[in-house]
Amino acid sequence: MGILEIKNVGKRFGGLQALGDVNLSVAENTVHAIIGPNGAGKSTLLNCLVGKLIPDTGSVTFQGQSLLGRKPYEINQMGVSRVFQTPEIFSDLTVFENVMIPCFAHRDGAYKLNGINPVRSQNDIKEMAEAILNDVNMIDKRNMVASSMSRGDKRRLEMAMCLVQEPKLLLLDEPTAGMARADTNNTIDLLKEIKEKRDITMAIIEHDMHVVFSLAERITVLAQGTPLVEDTPENIKGHPKVREAYLGEAQV
Repeated sequence: MGILEIKNVGKRFGGLQALGDVNLSVAENTVHAIIGPNGAGKSTLLNCLVGKLIPDTGSVTFQGQSLLGRKPYEINQMGVSRVFQTPEIFSDLTVFENVMIPCFAHRDGAYKLNGINPVRSQNDIKEMAEAILNDVNMIDKRNMVASSMSRGDKRRLEMAMCLVQEPKLLLLDEPTAGMARADTNNTIDLLKEIKEKRDITMAIIEHDMHVVFSLAERITVLAQGTPLVEDTPENIKGHPKVREAYLGEAQV
C-alpha cells in the first residue's frame, strides 16, 4: 500500500465528467508525476487531495487515514503540503518572516526540526527558519522583501515555507510554470536535493517534460479524467499512445 491511495475516484461538474474511476497509488519516498493535456483532470484530482473539492465517488487516504471531508488546514496538519502554480507567499514581508509564519500559524505547535518537538518559543521558531533557509540556499536573502525576488526565488521561498512544516507528502502543481530555463533547472536541482535530504514523498503535476523526466520515478498519464497508462519514465517515453496523444517528441 502506498503512502497515498486514490481508489475509484470520480468527480462531475454538472454534465461534465472531470474524473472517472481514477485509481492511483503513490509509493512512499518516491517522486510520482501526473501528466496529461489541458482538461485531463489533473487539477481536479489535486484539489480532491487537498480538501478544495470532495469527490462524488471513491476514496482518498494518506497513511491509511481518509482525506475526504477534511478542511485544507487539517490535511496540512496531517503532513500534506502543496506548492501552487503561482507562488503563494507574503509579498510585503521579508524572506525570513515568510518562513516563520507557518510555524506561528500551526494550531498545535507540533512542528519539529532536528529533534525539537514541540516547537513553542519564538527562539525555536527562528532557529527552524534559519535552518530551512540554509537548506534551500536562501539564508543570504533572509532580509530581502519577497516581492523583489525573481519567480524562481519566490518558488524556492514557497518550498521553504512548506518544508518548515516537515510534510511527509509534498504536492507540486506545475512548480516551474512561467519560469525561465535557468530557474527551471535550479528548481529541479532543489527538488532533487530535498528528496535526498528528507523523508518525503512528492506528487507532481507538470507540463514540462524536461522537469517530469528529470525527477519522476513513476508517471501516470491522465486522459479525459481517467488514467491512460502508468509506468516508469523510460517506458512512458516509448509508449506509442502516450507519445502520439500527449507527449509528442519531448526534448529531455
